[in-house]
Amino acid sequence: VLVSPAMGARFAQTLLTFGSGGAARFDAGELQTFGYLMEGGATVAVGPRSRRLKAGGFFFCPAGAEGSLRAPRRGTKVMLFQKRYAALRGVKPPRPILGDQSRVKGAPFLGDAAANLQVLLPDGPSFDMAVNIFAYQPGGHLPFVEVHVMEHGLAMLSGAGVYRLEDSWYPVKAGDAVWMAPYCAQWFVAMGKVPARYLYYKDVNRPAL
Repeated sequence: VLVSPAMGARFAQTLLTFGSGGAARFDAGELQTFGYLMEGGATVAVGPRSRRLKAGGFFFCPAGAEGSLRAPRRGTKVMLFQKRYAALRGVKPPRPILGDQSRVKGAPFLGDAAANLQVLLPDGPSFDMAVNIFAYQPGGHLPFVEVHVMEHGLAMLSGAGVYRLEDSWYPVKAGDAVWMAPYCAQWFVAMGKVPARYLYYKDVNRPAL
């Protein structure tokens, strides 16, 4: 468990690593689950849909839906983001999703070709969470220091860089995880000779109260 309400977060970020066999179920009532396969492969079912996913595959299991992960390859790693769903009156709940990151078109962030953003979940009022992948060329960076009401859970997928959190600077590399609380000043730059990529969560589309 990398991030949880025990440390002040309003979501949970968990890394599952499978040995021989194993399985997981996602049917926890009010909880919704986003999963991203970092390594390996497994068969994932969400509601009536089922698909064999490999590294880069992802799934979204809405609150109230049943989901499962079975027959994982040895060493399969799955990053989970989970939070309680905040329903909005008159807005339909989100639908189950099975997808692959390689089929999601990215776009230069604010026109900067050195920072590419892939949006994995639909950006609409049905969804109260977003999960994206940021990819940076060496030397690529966020264009400004961000401060906002949303919190982040982050997992470095590849490469390395430096994250500024408030007034401290942290070297990060593939395999590291970061929690950014609301209003935490944040900034990132990719360092080294290879691109850097990270997967990150944030809460969206809901009023403060």
